[in-house]
Amino acid sequence: MNAKSTEARDFLVTRRAKITPDQAGLRHYGGNRRVPGLRREEVAMLAGVSADYYTRLEKGNLAGVSDSVLDAIAGALQLDEAERVYLFDLARTANAAGRPRNAAQRRRPPQRIRPVVQQILDSMTTTAAFVRNGRLDILGTNLLGRALYSPVFDSPTRTSEVAPPNLARFGFLDPAAHDYFPDYDASCHTSVAILRTEAGRDPHNRDLTDLIGELCTRSDDFRTRWAAHDVRLHRTGTKSFRHPVVGEFTVNFEAMDLTADAGLTLTAYAAEPGSPSAERLQLLASWAATADAATRS
Repeated sequence: MNAKSTEARDFLVTRRAKITPDQAGLRHYGGNRRVPGLRREEVAMLAGVSADYYTRLEKGNLAGVSDSVLDAIAGALQLDEAERVYLFDLARTANAAGRPRNAAQRRRPPQRIRPVVQQILDSMTTTAAFVRNGRLDILGTNLLGRALYSPVFDSPTRTSEVAPPNLARFGFLDPAAHDYFPDYDASCHTSVAILRTEAGRDPHNRDLTDLIGELCTRSDDFRTRWAAHDVRLHRTGTKSFRHPVVGEFTVNFEAMDLTADAGLTLTAYAAEPGSPSAERLQLLASWAATADAATRS
């Protein structure tokens, strides 16, 4: 079984284990259950396919499966939007297996943001904003975004001064991340889920594969979380920071895909007006402006 088939198998197995018969609307039957989740034949029944066919799919053989069957399986397993997208991405990869590899499937040149995107970032003067790729490299920021993520930029986990800082490498390999992220567990879970989602979307990205391999090797925590096969679409919510200059604060965020730049996401942070968090964010902006002026003089 190749790596992609293993990923498909493990994803379906872990999703099946999360759904109880009660959640699926099934009556308990068959005596004592060896596992808390659904059995394969139960998923097959809910999806309207044969048990043998579902077993083949759960073994990672997704090549040739129709969208309607994938929809039915997603419904049976009660997948959320991110999980559904990931399942379809796994099937797309299975259907592409054996095709000639093209240049886009080899190591890519370093990603850069376009000048107009940087101009948009710089125009956002009251919010912290940055652009990242799917492997969580920070590719561009505005002044306040650079100040907010200064611990990540200054982290010893950064491979070189010219290499973009990486949020996952910082989170799992720099002890400072435990203090910087007040809800460290949630932050780590989000990072791994984003990377897993990206691995389904872009499975031949060698830089992404190398990062995942590095983190699995160097972090037991990452390796355990990676094995859970959780995925996530990170679009909106709240996030807390404990910045070494201004202390702890919470901001709202919106993450927007840059449709002209596939795989890039612009994220903006803003605090509730008049809140203590807004005061701290404004203090961070003043600190950033002072530091920037000193650098320019």
